Amino acid sequence: MTLTTIPAAAHDGVPGPEQDPYIWLEEARSDKALEWVGQQNERTLGMLAKDPRFETLKAEALAIYDSDDRIPYVSIRPDGLYNFWQDKDNPRGLVRKTTLASYRSNAPEWETVLDVDALAEAEGREWVYKGSSCLAPELRHCMIALSDGGKDATVLREFDMQTRQFVDGGFTLPESQGGVSWLDADTLIVGRDFGEGTLTESEYPFTARVWTRGSAIADAPEIFRGDPTDVSSGVYLLRDGTGTVHARVAYRGVSFHEREYAVWKDGAWVKLDLPAKSSPSGIVDGQLLYSIDEDWTTGGQTFPADALIGVDLAAWKADPNGAAKTLVWAPGDRQTKQGATITSDSLYVTLLDNVRGKVVKFDHGPGGWTQASVPLPANATIGIAASSDERDDVMFSVTDFLNPSSLHFLDGEKGTIEVLKTAPANFVPEGMAVEQYEATSADGTKIPYFVVKPAGMKMDGSTPTLLGGYGGFQVPRLPSYLGSTGKLWLERGGAYVLANLRGGGEFGPNWHQTAIRENKQRTWDDFIAVADDLKQRNLTSAEHLGIMGGSQGGLLVGTAFTQRPDLFNAAVVQIPLFDMLRYHLIGRGASWVGEYGDPRIAEQRAWIEPYSPYQKLVAGKDFPAPFFVASTADDRTHPAHARKAVAKLAELGQPYYYFEDMTGGHSGGVDNEQRAKLQALQYIYLMQRLMD
Repeated sequence: MTLTTIPAAAHDGVPGPEQDPYIWLEEARSDKALEWVGQQNERTLGMLAKDPRFETLKAEALAIYDSDDRIPYVSIRPDGLYNFWQDKDNPRGLVRKTTLASYRSNAPEWETVLDVDALAEAEGREWVYKGSSCLAPELRHCMIALSDGGKDATVLREFDMQTRQFVDGGFTLPESQGGVSWLDADTLIVGRDFGEGTLTESEYPFTARVWTRGSAIADAPEIFRGDPTDVSSGVYLLRDGTGTVHARVAYRGVSFHEREYAVWKDGAWVKLDLPAKSSPSGIVDGQLLYSIDEDWTTGGQTFPADALIGVDLAAWKADPNGAAKTLVWAPGDRQTKQGATITSDSLYVTLLDNVRGKVVKFDHGPGGWTQASVPLPANATIGIAASSDERDDVMFSVTDFLNPSSLHFLDGEKGTIEVLKTAPANFVPEGMAVEQYEATSADGTKIPYFVVKPAGMKMDGSTPTLLGGYGGFQVPRLPSYLGSTGKLWLERGGAYVLANLRGGGEFGPNWHQTAIRENKQRTWDDFIAVADDLKQRNLTSAEHLGIMGGSQGGLLVGTAFTQRPDLFNAAVVQIPLFDMLRYHLIGRGASWVGEYGDPRIAEQRAWIEPYSPYQKLVAGKDFPAPFFVASTADDRTHPAHARKAVAKLAELGQPYYYFEDMTGGHSGGVDNEQRAKLQALQYIYLMQRLMD
């Protein structure tokens, strides 16, 4: 993405070209920028890819990614189980299907529905499959999302799952952010880039149109318009499990964490009386569900943050704001809801209870709401992998650090749970151990963290240790099978640490909201406190401690090594935010003002400026030779953050590493070969810095 450079004065003190000589690196694909990237890549590959261990690590990672024994996670559709699969023979991937009976076997028989490699070759494009939006209840007609090189922006094209062909003359939308909802077989509700004046400051759509088959999208009537200052706005359909549409719902994302909702009733949009941090969450047993992330007093009762609330659907359709509300679930101490799905009969909610997974089934009947625990393994991370709209069937993923992940199937008709699939062991866990500790942050708050110890670990400060975390956007970091990290790092004697920082979602919305905007430094303090605690317990030492994180986690790593360079000897900074005084001008940065604040506003700039890592790269400090990893195709955080940081380090004469792939986007590699290469580069760097 090319950005126009504007003098600082036009942005209320935001650094412009006069203050920042590296703004030219914000032009993602300019000849000058790409030449610079090529030089940096060549330099880094010379230092890392020529290490005699590199090819071994890459081969080990690739064997894991390409393994035929991986669990092929599926979605449950009326005509079978669908899976997206990538391996050495299909690097871009296959959309394929099978039956439940076949899936239960050790060697399911798969039918190819869409071959992305063949499509990319036929069309000469770097297609990356980004999913589909299908017409319920059959799910036959779908809008397939294809990204050019891994960007968030996608092309949408109509596909028939039965004929397994793109529809000749069907719906097609050019590259853009945004999506679609199927109103019926010949009508879409579309939120896309419709030209000038239809994208927000965050570069997301804020208008919605109804598009009828056979007409031009330019002629499609607009049905809703938010505001250019929104993060995004649009319209979606409120459907039940049978595919019946009960309402059109419009939303305005007034910030990343706050939304306003309206429902189409009697020819007009009726604004819903909901808290700013809440959302409608589906229909079950004739009840509409709301999920709230803040306390809500309504109708003479107060519902606590993180609660689930039920409303009679018929009463809500008659009076969207006046229908009586009923508490479905409220969190206990250190509990939070994590995910949910609705089957033909029930609501299933995954909970975190002190960062351990549980699942609860909810039903509504004449006596009100009832709940029952689903018997799944304890002391594990549990997720909803798939569910059926037609039956009361659910698949759950179960995982922890050391044991291969498994897939459990709840058969609603039989009332049984069985283990359908178990992933292969990627590393040898014998002698390894998992322990949980707490560090004390700068304000006295206790911050939990997990330590995965390698076999034979000595508590003498000599263990090479990799510390990770996230701490943002109410996203939790949870125990999960370490896979390639176990093979490439733990088996070679390294320890792994996962910190549960404020700003994340490990303990609910308050754990997040206490560390955003003016209080964002608390997240960085928490991470530093964990690093200090590791040293105090003699688990490791500064000489052997490295940190790693991506996106918000890249910002986390950047703040840590610029605020406390003495604590670390390695820092892997992946697809980061880094220049927080210009982040709102780079990529999709303006969408995250709700998390960090707006540097154009003096009061909020005062929150951000003390920690913005880019501005903290100054002479007179010795930084731990950080390794920045970026992607040219990342249109979310944008490679400029990493590029500019490296350019400044070079100017200061500081050691650094930099690698930028042309494809991959914000999600990393587009195929297993690329993912394995990136893993090997990063672990070679960590070995050189922390083990050698």
